[in-house]
Amino acid sequence: MHRIEPFQRILATCATSATQMRQMHLSAGLFKESKKDTEEQNESEDASEEISKVDETMKRPIVDVQTSIRYLKSKAYKITYGDALVWQPYRRNHKGSLPPEKTRKTCIRKGVISTGNPCPICRDEYLVLHPENVDLLKQFISPYTGEVISYQKTGVCQKQHKNILIAIKQAQDLGYIDMPVPFRKYDYQEYYPNMKQQEGLC
Repeated sequence: MHRIEPFQRILATCATSATQMRQMHLSAGLFKESKKDTEEQNESEDASEEISKVDETMKRPIVDVQTSIRYLKSKAYKITYGDALVWQPYRRNHKGSLPPEKTRKTCIRKGVISTGNPCPICRDEYLVLHPENVDLLKQFISPYTGEVISYQKTGVCQKQHKNILIAIKQAQDLGYIDMPVPFRKYDYQEYYPNMKQQEGLC
């Protein structure tokens, strides 16, 4: 057997210790990276939970029709709107002196108000469009023509204007709101020929 010199034995032990130290360093680095990844993942999960909690608090509450009907007769509604209609105090925000022809598509996205100036219906959660809520629907009907007032005048968004049209049509079908019938003028002489002879005798 060959005897290993003391110097070579020292070199061998140094090499093995260096390899062990290198492996320990790599394992420590991997452990730190994995720990950092888990901490970042936990932080992202906590942030997403906080955001979801904030979103839940910012979501528009759901109000039933009976509460909306009582709100229209309450003192709070009188203080907020007075004798004006719900859409009369509202003013649209737009560039320039002339407003766009159409209003925005919607003011509420995923249950949260997504604009700084929502329309008259979207800004007040107690204004519920429903066939039974007659007092609210009549505010969007012209007293002179019986037709629905245009969104260019009321300022409601396209989604709420569509809901207004549907609710008014349903209320008319159920008999809650009078349906305007166009006046037709008939020439009764076409149906009663004797009327011509009588007019000729006169």
